[in-house]
Amino acid sequence: MELKTLKTLEYDKILNKICEFAVNDDAKERIKHLEPMTEFASVQRLLDETDSAVVMILKYGSLQIGRIKNIDSSIKRLGAGGTLSMGELINIAAIFTASDRLKTYYSDRQTALDEYFKNLFPQRQLAEKISASIISEEEVADGASPALFSIRRKMRSASEKVKDGLNNIIHSEHYRKFLQDAIITVRNNRYVVPLKAEHKGEINGIVHDMSASGGTLFIEPATVVSANNEIHELVAKEQREIERILAELSAEAAEKIDELQESFENIISIDVIFAKAGYSLSIKGVCPVLSDRGIMNIKRGRHPLIDPQTVVPQDITLGDKFDALIVTGPNTGGKTVVLKTVGLFCLMAQTGICVPADDETVIPVFSEIFADIGDEQSIEQSLSTFSAHMKNIVHILNNLTPDSLVLFDELGAGTDPTEGAALATAIIDYVRKMGAKVVATTHYSELKLHALTADRIENASCEFDVDTLSPTYRLLIGVPGKSNAFAISKRLGLPDYIIEKSREQLSKESVRFEDVLTGIEKERQTAEKARYEQMRLSGEAQRLKKEIENERRKLESEKDKIISRAKEKAAKIIENAQEETEELVEQIKAAQKERDEKEAQKVMEQVRRELGLKLKKTKRTPKNQPRQKSNVNANTLKPGATVLIMDLNDKGNVISINKKEETAVIQVGIMKITSKISNLVMLPENDTKELMRFAPKHKESLGAKEVRTEIDLRGMMLEDALIETDRFIDDCVMAGLSSCTIIHGKGTGTLRTGIQNMLRKNQRVKSYRSGRYGEGENGVTIVELK
Repeated sequence: MELKTLKTLEYDKILNKICEFAVNDDAKERIKHLEPMTEFASVQRLLDETDSAVVMILKYGSLQIGRIKNIDSSIKRLGAGGTLSMGELINIAAIFTASDRLKTYYSDRQTALDEYFKNLFPQRQLAEKISASIISEEEVADGASPALFSIRRKMRSASEKVKDGLNNIIHSEHYRKFLQDAIITVRNNRYVVPLKAEHKGEINGIVHDMSASGGTLFIEPATVVSANNEIHELVAKEQREIERILAELSAEAAEKIDELQESFENIISIDVIFAKAGYSLSIKGVCPVLSDRGIMNIKRGRHPLIDPQTVVPQDITLGDKFDALIVTGPNTGGKTVVLKTVGLFCLMAQTGICVPADDETVIPVFSEIFADIGDEQSIEQSLSTFSAHMKNIVHILNNLTPDSLVLFDELGAGTDPTEGAALATAIIDYVRKMGAKVVATTHYSELKLHALTADRIENASCEFDVDTLSPTYRLLIGVPGKSNAFAISKRLGLPDYIIEKSREQLSKESVRFEDVLTGIEKERQTAEKARYEQMRLSGEAQRLKKEIENERRKLESEKDKIISRAKEKAAKIIENAQEETEELVEQIKAAQKERDEKEAQKVMEQVRRELGLKLKKTKRTPKNQPRQKSNVNANTLKPGATVLIMDLNDKGNVISINKKEETAVIQVGIMKITSKISNLVMLPENDTKELMRFAPKHKESLGAKEVRTEIDLRGMMLEDALIETDRFIDDCVMAGLSSCTIIHGKGTGTLRTGIQNMLRKNQRVKSYRSGRYGEGENGVTIVELK
């Protein structure tokens, strides 16, 4: 691509913005020199790499690359067998550490970035050794070697010895009056004290320096000379040991020079790719679909250098039904922005940068992009605006290829309108004949007419609102731009007679053409309003559908909650009923033990009544159920009659009648119950239908029935057998039985084991055993009840 085109389309500004997302200076420098690729496969690879990086950032978070420096000089020194500085070794450790971190981040994922991440070579052992040995660019750690540790320990000891000797001097009453200050300082790397010049002979030692005024001598007392000499010797040893350590680390790094170079290059490449991905995310860019047939279809494209809050999205097509697009419209109406958007999108895509547009945007790959945009007047070359433009156009036509894109701004402007329009028409036809794609802006009506009559040329216009006298910046493809000079002039106050006089100067063809454009514009506006209304209604329908769906989900959720609460309440009722039943059974047993039959009967009657009341509370009779009424009195009720006890919903036979108290004793199974006569309903003998007529349809009989002393569970599943056994034991306990028999059969022993496990935990069971010979042996279990 020509440098002039890149600059005209402000490609360099895009690269500068991408640099802001790079971490390392080498990556930023490489980004500044990125150039669009022209091979289809290469462009696809670049886009795939950027798209993979975008996906990884969104899925796994931002990549922590780490700062590293250029290693060119370090590589040369290592190749020559030289020793690296502390800073260079720290940088090498940082490269290997970054390689390790990046490989961990990438893991075993399969993406277009495999080549870069798989060619990172972490040298963890060497990196850790360098980091442990070198603290900073100016300091080696004490633990870098045993020898260095020993030297520095001796240096600290010697320094303390010197300081102790000098402290004795500066704190001495005798010497204090000779000192300028009671401090210890350093001159020529030796510890000294500041002595007043007039007391030079008072302290025996070596003078290392003198103040600027000459009033202070910095003297090394003779008592510490030996210790200072020792320190100097140790410093020299320390330096030699440091150099040895650096040489050793450099030699180890030289053994990994290939891995070092490869890792560095790939880290920088990864930095560049993820910088492009970061920029793409910042502009809400998409990876465009590449076309190898020269087709462009930009969907809601937004120029990346215009404020996102003000930029107007554009839909731009080219190369499918037409190869040339003629854009007309008012000045500052957005025509040049359209040109730059087209050109810049192609440059970005061919560099592997996502474009700020909607999904399914299609971009072709061009071998060259030419742009003649802006005022090219050159004062130094004494060229007019037209001449400068024409010189540029000549260069474009001479270098044109079939797979080029040409962008003309105000083609043919700056000269006689008739000649300019003719030139513009001929230039566009030549570019099309060469097979290149062209987008041109113009004010010439001749070009609009040419686009209406020629093949594969399409008109487009930048919309202008005459009412507000301002452009909307919307590109309308297929609609030639209408001249708004008269309308604008009228709104700005130009007298009507001047405007009418101007109209008379136009040719009939021009007037008819403008009238056609006016009609087209009105039809377009009407159709667009209808489309917007349809979109609004569709959106409203979608919104209502979504609200209804949300309400349905809420109702389903609420229904589930109600059912769940009902189940919890039912479980609580059952639990309470079980507890109360056990308590009442205990009362019955206690009364039976006292052998007070009358009292036991009263207790059982009370139990029956309470259970009946509980049942009424938990299972209410439907509102449409007919209310039960007694059909007997003390005179009509006879002993032996079959009656229904209404509050218990159970039947029995009358044993005796107390007319005075209007009560009767009823035999219900093995129990005798005293009930008010008004609570009784006379039933025909053996007529169960009559009983059902008075009973609520949804209730089950709660009354006592003839209790069996054995139950046969053979053929049942274990879970059903356990339920039946529990119910059977309840009946036996309520009937006051002391023992019962459970028949489960021999079989595999599953029923026997499960039932006996249940009996072991049942509080109402005193003991149990398997049947003996003649009782059924292991096929039955004999239960003793409490």
